[in-house]
This record gives sequence, structure tokens and C-alpha cells, in this order.
Amino acid sequence: MAEIHGTKVKVFSLSSNPELAEEIADYMGIKLSECSIEKFADGEVGINITETVRGHHVFVIQTTSNPVNEHYMELLIMIDALKRASARSINVIMPYYGYSRQDRKALSRQPISAKLVADLLTVAGATRVISLDLHAAQIQGFYDIPIDNFEAAPIIVSYLKDKKLDDIVVVSPDHGGTTRARKFAINFDAPIAIIDKRRPRPNVAQVMNIIGDVNGKNAIIVDDIVDTAGSICAAAKALKENGAKDIYVACTHPVLSKDAANKVLESEITELITTNTIKLPEEKKNKKITQLSVAKIIGQGILNIIDDKAISTLFTYDPNNKLN
Repeated sequence: MAEIHGTKVKVFSLSSNPELAEEIADYMGIKLSECSIEKFADGEVGINITETVRGHHVFVIQTTSNPVNEHYMELLIMIDALKRASARSINVIMPYYGYSRQDRKALSRQPISAKLVADLLTVAGATRVISLDLHAAQIQGFYDIPIDNFEAAPIIVSYLKDKKLDDIVVVSPDHGGTTRARKFAINFDAPIAIIDKRRPRPNVAQVMNIIGDVNGKNAIIVDDIVDTAGSICAAAKALKENGAKDIYVACTHPVLSKDAANKVLESEITELITTNTIKLPEEKKNKKITQLSVAKIIGQGILNIIDDKAISTLFTYDPNNKLN
């Protein structure tokens, strides 16, 4: 039985990102608890928790990346198992929130799938959700239980600071990301630019214009998710055509669907700096992609929650902070 400051705690990992879960547990100074996950012949998921959780504060680590639906079902079944085993609290650590881009009705007869996911997790028995850089902040309003939206920016800012770049301009890949870019730019006392683009269809972007001066500057494109990489590659090409020097991309979640990693490799992008909220298979890794670990910030966040301490201080860049 693991105790942290007198509190009974257990941390479980499901199948999506066990390496990140191990890093988080190591930082917290405890071992991952054991559970077995099996898939039956018809595709159903079965879970068996092999140790007691009665009266424990339980943290379940599961990022809901591809295959999204399978990872969600694992998580929902695990929550149900913990609830029926009398866990004191069930805290879902979901670094990447699958379906987060379906946060509103863009057309008249579309679902709001991010809200549906919130309902499913709550009904299953989750008592808290922790995620990183939600695609839309209003997702927090979909929950009637506590939800913490951690930020990976301090980790990425620290990495970029070490490069000692000069003449920086922070670039938002669209109008919707302007607030994120402006907040990021404060760390470098840098101006921002905005890519004016349109999407004729999903996952297809056309750059129409660049708002702001990028000539002779090192550009940092800031986004929360890189999926097909079409938008950032088009943005990088446009920035280069407008006189930008090196072009970096800073994003939290490397979805990198299909041939996205190769697109990055063959593009004008100097380096894609991302995190390990999503596990990248070997075939999606290349010399232009750098993954930074979010284990420390999640681990310290969990410890602060256990101790009823504030977590907001973890999300501000501080050169003296070991978490950065």
C-alpha cells in the first residue's frame, strides 16, 4: 500500500501510454499499481484489478489518442471497476482529450461529442479529470465534477529559451489561436503574427495572408494539436516566402495522423517541439521532431492535489523551477 503524506494513493496505467505513466509514478516516488487488461475474441475489453483499492485515492492514466474509441472504452470500464471496488476517489489523468475538437455545433445537425465524453466519464464514476491544453477552454464547463486543465507551455518555453534565439516572432496558425500565441509570446517579449487561412474542407488549409511582420525573424508557430500537419506545413512555407529565418513549431499533442511525420520532415519547418502526451511509434519519429516529457508537471500536480495545494503556479515559466 502506497501512502503519500498520510493519504492512501494508487496510480494505474491503462494501455495508451505506459511509458508516461511510469515516469509520473517515478516522479511521485511510488510504483504503478497492477491491473490486467484483456481483449476478448469479439473485441470486448475486460479489466481485472489485482489489488485492493478500497478507501484509496486512485489516479488512472490514459491518454485518449488513436485508437480513440478503444482507449475510451478501456477508461470507462476501469472507472466502473474502481467505483464497484469502493475507491475513495477516481481521478482520471487524460493528457490528451480525444474528441476535444468537437466542442460545438458547426452545422445544424452535428453532435457536441466533447460534452458527450464528459457525461460518459461522470456517469461512469470519475470524481475528477485532469487534462493538458484542452483544445477549447469551454470544455471545462461541460463537467459537474472538478476538471483541471494543465499547461505544457512552461516546458516548451524552457526548451526554446535554451536555444537563445533572437529576433523572435510568435505565430498563431489561425485567428482562433491568437490568445494562445499572445500568452506564449509574453515569455519572450516578442511580437505575434497571425496566419489568415481558410479550410475548404476538414484537414485541408489554404493560407490567404500573414498578418504581422515576419521578415528576418525566427518564427515560432504555437498550436495545441498537430494532426495531419497540413496547416503547419502550409504556414511554414508561407512564412519562408515572407522572409522568415528558422521556423519552429511548438505544440502539446502530436496526433500526427497518417503521413504527417513525413510531411514535417520534408517541410520548411526547422523543428517540431512537442510533448509525450501521446506515445509516438518509431515510424513517426524523425530528426525534426523533439518530444519533451510532461511527467514532472503531471506528477507534481497530482501531489499538489493530494496535499490540497494550488496547482496554478505550475503553469508559469520560471527559470529556477526544476519542473521547467
